[in-house]
Amino acid sequence: MDTRQLPADRWAWVEVDLDAIRRNVRAFKDCTRSGTRFCAVVKANAYGHGAVRVAQACRAVGVDMFAVATVAEGIALRDGGITEPVLLLAQPPVTAVPDLVKHNLMPAVYDLEFAARLGEEALRHGTSARYHLKVDTGMSRIGVPCPNVSDFMLVADRLGGLALDGVFTHFATADKLSDWDFALQFKRFRDTVQTLRDHGVDPGIVHCANTPATVLHPEAHFDMVRVGVGLYGLHPADTTRGSIKLEQAMSVRAKVTRVVEPAVGEGVGYGMTYRVARPGIQVCTIPLGYADGLSRVYSNRIDVLYQGRRFRQVGNICMDQCMFEVEPGLALAKRQRVKPVEAGDEVTLVGRDGDEFVSIEELAQKMGTINYEVACMFDMRLPKVYV
Repeated sequence: MDTRQLPADRWAWVEVDLDAIRRNVRAFKDCTRSGTRFCAVVKANAYGHGAVRVAQACRAVGVDMFAVATVAEGIALRDGGITEPVLLLAQPPVTAVPDLVKHNLMPAVYDLEFAARLGEEALRHGTSARYHLKVDTGMSRIGVPCPNVSDFMLVADRLGGLALDGVFTHFATADKLSDWDFALQFKRFRDTVQTLRDHGVDPGIVHCANTPATVLHPEAHFDMVRVGVGLYGLHPADTTRGSIKLEQAMSVRAKVTRVVEPAVGEGVGYGMTYRVARPGIQVCTIPLGYADGLSRVYSNRIDVLYQGRRFRQVGNICMDQCMFEVEPGLALAKRQRVKPVEAGDEVTLVGRDGDEFVSIEELAQKMGTINYEVACMFDMRLPKVYV
């Protein structure tokens, strides 16, 4: 019996397996020593999976903190009932300071003017604002450069209304084994934390391990690990596959809205990039296109799963729709017989159907990008169904 609550106003949706996410959290916890805190990164609406529902699932299996990219993402968690600490991984504009204090969000801090304004706002409300010092150990993106950290904290410690809750950095090459750049970043971070301690500064929660570092570099776990893409069953690189078993949590499904059997030679879609080659070919339309995250780059290059078998997507992917072909009786590769498609039949573009599985990595390879981007793209406007 199908117990899913499918959307009433769309025939296409993202399906999210929350149990898979919980199992992925447990798998990462098994990689860490007892007592190591766990920060779940739910930025970009949990990489397209729905931040509030994912956070609710994660807190049930012992996640200690959540990380987001923007103030709005943090407020959404608070509005969704999330009471655990929420860390902004980047420093927002100074005009966001009132919202940070109001909603008890911890920003990354690496600018003294911002720090001063944050402290002033906290004092105005009779409280102190917790923050995490972001250290640039070599990625050259954001953070206080390592040589400047001691002087920065000398000033920051004198500002009222502030409480240093943690110190962190981010690795650029943690997915590589025996990598010189990773080793250098790690050494710089470890030395910087020690320098702070030598100057009498309590660094609070020390953290630097992202998803690949959590799997491959136990020496980088320190007080807390920050797991992002791995939560959703996606590997950051091939190097982690042999060390941890993850389950992809996202599927993308749709229902067929129209089926036709064009004559041989008839074209399909904008530009007529595909033409029917044989009689009896069914051309099936599904209401999902590049405005939903199915990039036009995939046109004529991906498969659609129907009845546990692969069929070719044909024609240029449109903004709101795309088509695939079925030759009743024959499926790709296995050449197995299938029943003719009818309007209302369900198909899968990402995920499992029977013995066949379309991974997000498969789509990423065909697009020439990374799985992170593909997952986020499906957050454009598809409704979510949680299973």
